[in-house]
Amino acid sequence: MMERFTFWNPVRIDFGKGAASHLPGLLAPFGRKVLLVYGGGSIKKNGIYSEVTEQLKKAGCSVWELPAIMANPRTTKVLEGIDICRREGIDFLLAVGGGSVIDCVKAIASAVPLEDPRDFGDRLYIKKEKITSALPFGTVLTMAATGSEMDCGGVITNWEEHRKESYGNPLLYPKFSVCDPVYTYTVPKNQVIFGSVDMLSHTMEAYFSKPDTPNVSDDIAETLMRGIISNLEAALQDLHDYTARSNLMWLSTLAINGLIACGKKEDWQTHQIEHALSAFYDIPHGAGLAIVQPHYYRYIYHEAPEKFARWARSVWHIDGKGMTENELALAGIDALQSWLKKIGAPTTLKEVDIPAEMADRIAPTVNLLGIGYGKVSTEDIRKIILSCNEE
Repeated sequence: MMERFTFWNPVRIDFGKGAASHLPGLLAPFGRKVLLVYGGGSIKKNGIYSEVTEQLKKAGCSVWELPAIMANPRTTKVLEGIDICRREGIDFLLAVGGGSVIDCVKAIASAVPLEDPRDFGDRLYIKKEKITSALPFGTVLTMAATGSEMDCGGVITNWEEHRKESYGNPLLYPKFSVCDPVYTYTVPKNQVIFGSVDMLSHTMEAYFSKPDTPNVSDDIAETLMRGIISNLEAALQDLHDYTARSNLMWLSTLAINGLIACGKKEDWQTHQIEHALSAFYDIPHGAGLAIVQPHYYRYIYHEAPEKFARWARSVWHIDGKGMTENELALAGIDALQSWLKKIGAPTTLKEVDIPAEMADRIAPTVNLLGIGYGKVSTEDIRKIILSCNEE
């Protein structure tokens, strides 16, 4: 039977072409002093910046900006945002970008009300203290990947200490998220790939966990996985395929908005390993997941071969005739890795210039969750990282 659960998600989604035109109405319940947070400046080249700022003018907002949020957002950028918010009395944060920008905004939103916000990293991301208030924020999504537009968690990197940690709280759900698939058209091809790997990984993190008795969450997860695979393949043929890009945008949201976690224990150990890798080496999150996930699954599949066999049949369409459950499970993992190679994702650490000897240094920094099938130790993590250097 499914585990007992409570499902609650308060985020308003405005989805489709021209959705940014809804911004004045969405902003109306909030203050007029807005901090606009975005990445490396691509939104100024592709016209999204102009469209969003025009809507902010219509809403009567005074706007401050925090640009140049990096792919793995760092504590230093969060501190810049905190300083602006406290100095200028910012009422509302608006993230225009992908998951990195949104995660940075979530960190700023959680830290600004703290008495001494400069120690937010230790208090929230390490000690996991609960917050009692947060600055309200919304998002304008430009990349389908992390699902941060409809969840209440985020990840921040302390580059100096080589720590990449997560924090979540119900106060960190966006007030709204504007999701226009057209805004994803100019995302570079490799980022479309890495974003899709991330959403597939989110789905598998929920799927590969107990209970394994028939349940709706697993059924939905299988549908999402098949959708991610087929729609990415279509998008790679034509990056302006609106059907594929709109499906990917909504798939990324559904993969981590809590729906497929209902009644499931979840795993998330792959994400913990990747977080440790990219805290030492500034690689794209989706690239790290593509490398780690198949190797992690080969290490733990024997704990639930029947689930991996079901996945091989349902998601990878492997007949399995004449195979044992273990053989079918491994065939599914091989199919995952073959697909990752096919779409152009890396599948070994060598491809992202991470030397094998770093396993000894990285493994002790990996958080051990022990909630999925694979209740792994630090030594197990070391072996998994070492195996990531093999084809």
